[in-house]
Amino acid sequence: MRGKTVLTMRNICKAFPGVLALRDVDFTLRYGEIHALMGENGAGKSTLIKVLTGVYPKDSGQIYIDGIDKAVNIKSPQEAQVLGISPVYQEITLCPNLTVAENMFIGRGKYRFVNWSVMRKKAKAILDNLGIPARPVQQLANCSLAVQQMVAIARAVDMDCKALILDEPTSSLDDHEVAKLFTLMRGLKDRGVGIVFVTHFLEQVYEVCDRITVMRNGELVGEYDINNLPRFELVSKMMGKELSDLSNIDRKGIGLVSENEPVYEAEGLSSAAGVRPFDFQIRKGEVNGFTGLLGSGRSESIRAMFGADRITGGVVRVNGKMVKISKPIDAMKNGMAYLPEDRKNEGVIADLSVRDNIILALQVMKGFLKPFTKAQAQAFAEEYIEALNIKTASADTPLKSLSGGNQQKVILARWLLTHPKYLLLDEPTRGIDIAVKVEIQKLVLKLAGEGMSITFISSEIEEMLRICSRLIVMRDRHVAGELTGGDMTQENVMQTIVGGAVKNDAETK
Repeated sequence: MRGKTVLTMRNICKAFPGVLALRDVDFTLRYGEIHALMGENGAGKSTLIKVLTGVYPKDSGQIYIDGIDKAVNIKSPQEAQVLGISPVYQEITLCPNLTVAENMFIGRGKYRFVNWSVMRKKAKAILDNLGIPARPVQQLANCSLAVQQMVAIARAVDMDCKALILDEPTSSLDDHEVAKLFTLMRGLKDRGVGIVFVTHFLEQVYEVCDRITVMRNGELVGEYDINNLPRFELVSKMMGKELSDLSNIDRKGIGLVSENEPVYEAEGLSSAAGVRPFDFQIRKGEVNGFTGLLGSGRSESIRAMFGADRITGGVVRVNGKMVKISKPIDAMKNGMAYLPEDRKNEGVIADLSVRDNIILALQVMKGFLKPFTKAQAQAFAEEYIEALNIKTASADTPLKSLSGGNQQKVILARWLLTHPKYLLLDEPTRGIDIAVKVEIQKLVLKLAGEGMSITFISSEIEEMLRICSRLIVMRDRHVAGELTGGDMTQENVMQTIVGGAVKNDAETK
């Protein structure tokens, strides 16, 4: 069975009003392979997956299951499931208030009454068989995000899954959780399941995948064996042009701000989110960063600085003047702006237009009793759509219709419109394509060159080292150390984290 074709898509086309999302796209998945589907945001990956799973009807083209003898017309996700096609999305679609076993079997019962004992035994057998560290009676909300992903996969596999589609399953996982997920994926591959792996992480693609299909602007670029496509060539094919080394980003002027006046200073700042008292300052035109392992307190630190979490102690000065920041509007009125880590839940207002999303923060500062005219709002939107190269049909387009990278640009435009002196960016490049990532990195350095102070957080240490002049290393929600200049290396970051751990362990003995 392994190596035989699970599904074949030929000449798939799909159009939306004003946009041709897919043009004659081909895709083939085999039994017993992990196949990466790659492309920039807006390349058409999600649309292709939604056509395959029956969320969108195709305009033309053919889909075949187990060979090319007979085309199938998939009209709904339920029909896709019957054919053995099971998607697991980045946002877990299970019920956190139910148990693991209930989530695995919900909606699948044929009878009015449930034999709970039998259901739990079946769930345990599946979990044990797949090596998933969860108990059938455990509430799903008490499982880690990685285990929740695995439970969703277990549910799909138990429903006679031939083709498993994993859409950005690792975007919110740490390295240890990713390793667990990859172990499960390799096990399913060995059992003959064909897996479509949609991701932005190049390193993960080369770690776990067998083949790659690349899309760009709604069209197929090509299908490649993983061993025949070097990383640089993959990036070039995704972008449609040669991509210079990211290390060549112009860092002129970064690090030369030691004589500039402090824009923001904190002494003994702590928060209800568990951030221990820390001192911090940033100067005009500086780009610094908070780094550390997941859960170290890096995000909680800047949330405290912006007043997004309740401050429990400390003194704050802005431009040398003592101020009280107890909520975000206080920070905004003192020239601060904050792009949150959780773009979906704390940044994007999906049903509002691009224009309304862009003007939102400035409107809050002005007050909703003094609304902007439509002409003013349109002018603001057009200015930043052009300035940030936001790809949208118009300013009236609902934000949910844009790709993830362009949604991120809209949220960034929202804050830049307030003309902040100090910008806090938490994971601004996570889950977006390489081209937009480079654009945002260049924009950060450009804004710093113009005098804006910026604090930057990224899970990618290499990205932090590229654009920051100073790194604050966090551990257990306190500052473990600070690195500048030639001391800013990946090795020194890890040594600072480990050094803090060793010291604390010794203190407790």
